[in-house]
Amino acid sequence: MKRITLLIILVSQLGFSQNFTEYGTGNVVGIDVTPDFGICLMGGATEHDEAMRWFLRKANGGDILVLRASGSDGYNDYFYSELGVAVNSVTTFVINNEAGALDPYVLNKVANAEAIWFAGGDQYNYVSYFKDNAMEDAINHFVNVKQGVIGGTSAGMAILGSAYFSAQNGTVTNAQALSNPYHSRMTLGYNDFLDIPYLEHITTDSHYDDPDRKGRHSTFLARYIQDNGLRAFGIACNEYTAVCVDSDGKGYVYGDYPNYEEHAYFLQANCVEDFEPENCTNGSPLNWNRSGEAIKVCKVPGTNTGENYFDLSDWMTESGGEWFNWSIDNGSFNTSITVNPECDLLSVSDFDEASVSVFPNPFIDTIHIASDALVEGVILYDVTGKSIQITNTIEGIDTSLFASGVYFLKLKIDNKTQTFKLVKK
Repeated sequence: MKRITLLIILVSQLGFSQNFTEYGTGNVVGIDVTPDFGICLMGGATEHDEAMRWFLRKANGGDILVLRASGSDGYNDYFYSELGVAVNSVTTFVINNEAGALDPYVLNKVANAEAIWFAGGDQYNYVSYFKDNAMEDAINHFVNVKQGVIGGTSAGMAILGSAYFSAQNGTVTNAQALSNPYHSRMTLGYNDFLDIPYLEHITTDSHYDDPDRKGRHSTFLARYIQDNGLRAFGIACNEYTAVCVDSDGKGYVYGDYPNYEEHAYFLQANCVEDFEPENCTNGSPLNWNRSGEAIKVCKVPGTNTGENYFDLSDWMTESGGEWFNWSIDNGSFNTSITVNPECDLLSVSDFDEASVSVFPNPFIDTIHIASDALVEGVILYDVTGKSIQITNTIEGIDTSLFASGVYFLKLKIDNKTQTFKLVKK
């Protein structure tokens, strides 16, 4: 197909201050194709070409939208012609304020895109312009209903987790975060902005080559636990590294290892009953030790072919990674080598498995239980250990509203418990 490359188009709202600027490359008329869901998290420096090709292929030849709050058209030619992946168009909006984000023309472009990419810059601009308004709704609809591919780098990566560091009062250093997890610069948001599959309970961070990152990222997780009472998770990338998450939850890691130390990090609060920080209070150093095993971290090298991965559907399965314990002892960050924790999140069986069965596994929408004894209680947990359904029903447990992934079903019989690991397709 012959491509028609347009001159760069600058569009501004007449009669008002300039709320946004548009840069367009490619075909004026959009095309109607079905994108493939995916997430691309980029570490903040020059984009990795293979990861960006993965991102563009998910658009299936459709229209690419770049959202940014500073800069200009740096992605247009790169996405449209330099990577060798055919797409219909690339449009960049530089959004200058909330009015620009809410302009009907901009929102229409969001609705009709097949891929959305967030550039770097100041993440608080994205939060203040896009949150709690029609732009937030449009992006969440794009991801969850249209199931388009979404991604971002640096600040654009920072906003994609359901938990996020907003940088409302500027950046925060390791020393500031570790010495006081409620420091004035520790401005965090929880489950109130973007709702992206596989990024629930996750705080992202980038530029992990910078030694002033791991301690503060650990503190983000500690705060999430302290403020929400749930296990916390994190994903981080070195600057030239990307994590590309497919529809099955596998996050493939791209970089130039072993030529360079380019890795992605997958953090999780230890999967034990007492996972909370020992002390996470305003004005005191963070203490999250748990016998040196507070946080389990898988460090996965990124390669040009992206063959190494970490599975976000169960937070255990990986290829090519090595495991570490991270802990904080009264504001001091520590790390040591460990092994895959192989978390089952919940208690193991303490009664005869032959007396009860749960089926089918994998399941689609309904779970059935057969038991020789009276089942006194049924609790369904998601992969984070959060209870999402409590019932006494054993026949036809409806899970149609839940996302695909790993779940744990805990049964109580005669004051004893048994847990089953299940997979929803």
